[in-house]
Amino acid sequence: MFSRRHPYLFFLLILAALFTVGMFLLSIMVTTIARKDDGLRGEKVGVIEIVGAIADSKTVLDQLKRFRETEAVKAIVLRIDSPGGGVGASQEIYREIQRTVAEKHVVASMGAVAASGGYYVAAACDGIVANPGTITGSIGVIMGYTNFEELLRKIGLTPVVIKSGAYKDVGSPMRPMTEAEEALLQDLIGNIHGQFVTAIAEGRKMDMAAVADLADGRLFTGETALELGLVDRMGNFEDALAWAGELGGIEGAVETVYPEKERMPLLRYLMDIAVRLWDQGGLHARLMPEARLQPALERAMH
Repeated sequence: MFSRRHPYLFFLLILAALFTVGMFLLSIMVTTIARKDDGLRGEKVGVIEIVGAIADSKTVLDQLKRFRETEAVKAIVLRIDSPGGGVGASQEIYREIQRTVAEKHVVASMGAVAASGGYYVAAACDGIVANPGTITGSIGVIMGYTNFEELLRKIGLTPVVIKSGAYKDVGSPMRPMTEAEEALLQDLIGNIHGQFVTAIAEGRKMDMAAVADLADGRLFTGETALELGLVDRMGNFEDALAWAGELGGIEGAVETVYPEKERMPLLRYLMDIAVRLWDQGGLHARLMPEARLQPALERAMH
């Protein structure tokens, strides 16, 4: 039997199995307890960070919903340090902020950059705090591509396209754009741009014409944005926290809470530990005796 031939290895396997099961049960218990009250005590301001390009909205949507439903979170600060991103993702976050401000106050805190889509989502908040040198604005929509027609001709490649409709390959980099295609895409951009302007006018409670005058893609400093009514206050992250605490009715020092970081799956966590131990030589030396003998042999040869 394997257990008799390799008693030590069999013991280690049983011990590892028991440890794995124990850790799995423990993780379930901790997760269950944490989800009951999110581990929060007292009144707090939730902080959600949007950093980098806005490509996917799911994480931010989940975080907004969680804080909105958590009783201990009295207000939320949306920390934005983003140059913008996808239209759809920005609109989804904007809409979820609208749902949230109906129940709890949300304050946007702009970091170094909060432009284009970054400003889009900020406009849905109850208030916006920016630094004097924050780069914001860039209210507009852009679409671009590179035409490779000349390059393909020089290397002797001829593209072949079979399509179901006249506009199926619109924007192809392999041929010039027709006037009809350019008009089609310009109409598309204009429609999205109109949605952008409308969202800002509604979120900031500004006149549509006033927003349209500013929506030509220009960048503004935070200081200029304040003069134009695009932001509400000058200040840093701490100022935004203080304002959110005030709006949420929190007395005294404001305590913050951040969304729980995604936990690494237990099996992957255990595998990472095993790999690190192997790399460090612990398991390698035990499972491969020659690893221990090699240095001794080298010394004997010299």
